Amino acid sequence: MVTRVLVVDDSGFFRRRIVEILEADARIKVVGTAENGKEAITQVGKLKPYVVTMDIEMPVMDGISAVRHIMASRPTPILMFSSLTHDGAQATLDALEAGAVDFLPKRFEDIAKDREQAKLLLRRRIHAVARQRSAAAPSPARRIPAKPAAAPFGVRRGQFQAVVIASSTGGPVALAQVLTRLPAGFRYPVFVVQHMPASFTPAFAARLDQQCAVSVKEAQDGDVVKSGQVLIAPGGRQMMLQQSGGQVKVRISDGDPSLHYKPCADITFASVASVYGGKTLAVVLTGMGADGCEGARQLKKQGAMVWSQDEASSVIYG
Repeated sequence: MVTRVLVVDDSGFFRRRIVEILEADARIKVVGTAENGKEAITQVGKLKPYVVTMDIEMPVMDGISAVRHIMASRPTPILMFSSLTHDGAQATLDALEAGAVDFLPKRFEDIAKDREQAKLLLRRRIHAVARQRSAAAPSPARRIPAKPAAAPFGVRRGQFQAVVIASSTGGPVALAQVLTRLPAGFRYPVFVVQHMPASFTPAFAARLDQQCAVSVKEAQDGDVVKSGQVLIAPGGRQMMLQQSGGQVKVRISDGDPSLHYKPCADITFASVASVYGGKTLAVVLTGMGADGCEGARQLKKQGAMVWSQDEASSVIYG
């Protein structure tokens, strides 16, 4: 199957660059380009692409407004290109809430150190997003059922001491829907690993803190773990736990430079297993790749419960 792509950006140079990179893969065909959000809406209706790549800042109509229109009229998987700045983070989170599937840095140097590797990762991301186009029809608010199901597997009060959540592509929206349902006075600490750049996690944590009844913050080295607090692993670093003097504290480190994921769910899951063991509820949400699998295996061996998001509600079911 050939993946049909629409490229949207106000820069002619960037459009040509993306077209050249994508069409180096015989399985990708760029069916059209657009210079602004308004033109993108027209082209989506006319060309019916499987995937749209979208810039955020454009004249006439910006990318976020275009995402809202497209998801309302002809839902299509949209991959945003973003700058790795504070303002870029805020705008990208707005785009994800509007219905975009995922984002990539606009500077290829921020995707991968090797330029050819960055091009390969872009093409792979396009293919992954395209496979989910049949699931693009639900609006962001419907990606998770409106009412939580009854707790499965006979979950009992007091069974857990901690919750740890891993998520990747589609995770920001899914996490917001999960965490905003936690009541004030929630009994357990919650540790979150979301694959996200270092410049994004502070803005993401601050946004969730405003939306949630529980406290949400980006984790810092030395934080004392508290019940009812959500700690977000900082982008570009690793989050672990350590028992000290009857308290559980957070340890943040750069970790092994060879690791692909920073933060890495496997590392945090394993660390949570070493502290809380079988008294842990682990949750794996939407995303691609295998990160979290080995950590979940370690938790399961200690008797922990592991839930994973179902395919129907996942943006990416990897």
